[in-house]
Amino acid sequence: MDTSETIWHSYESQLRGFLRRRGIDATTIDDILQDVFLKIHVALPNVKDEQRLRSWVYQITRNVAVDYIRSTRPTEALPEWLPQPETDRVGLTLGALSDCLLRQIERLPVSYQQAIILSELQGMPQREVARVQGISLSGAKSRIQRGRERLRDLLLDCCRLSFDHRGQLYDYEPSPEAGVHGCEDCVFL
Repeated sequence: MDTSETIWHSYESQLRGFLRRRGIDATTIDDILQDVFLKIHVALPNVKDEQRLRSWVYQITRNVAVDYIRSTRPTEALPEWLPQPETDRVGLTLGALSDCLLRQIERLPVSYQQAIILSELQGMPQREVARVQGISLSGAKSRIQRGRERLRDLLLDCCRLSFDHRGQLYDYEPSPEAGVHGCEDCVFL
């Protein structure tokens, strides 16, 4: 099997001509060939069929050249006349729903309310929540979990939530009973 050095000596001038015929300038050819031979050097121990060495070297060269050209392609600003996307519906939805969420947290029992505020809104680690609330770590984990479940139930009683294929909230609307559950002043888009 050839070494990467012998491959360099055998193919370097041929690959330069190959790239030059594709309209690539000399400086860019140097950059591309450096990447090509680095890839060859790294992957050479895995080559099993010496008969295909030439086509393998040219395939690597084509791939590296295409990647290089794509990465250096200039970008153009979008024209002013192109329609702009609608406002950020997800952002508006989350902003409006956050007011409802805060009102629903206030409806939780005080111990759950504090655990949810500390862990979910303030980002406090569960170990710290346990210390602040004067309970064990497992007690804090249970309290946070139960608080999340109660909060979810309160939100689902108030609103119908819609999620995208990734599980991200993208829309909501009031449940028919929303007024009964304390959401009469929620903002629905």
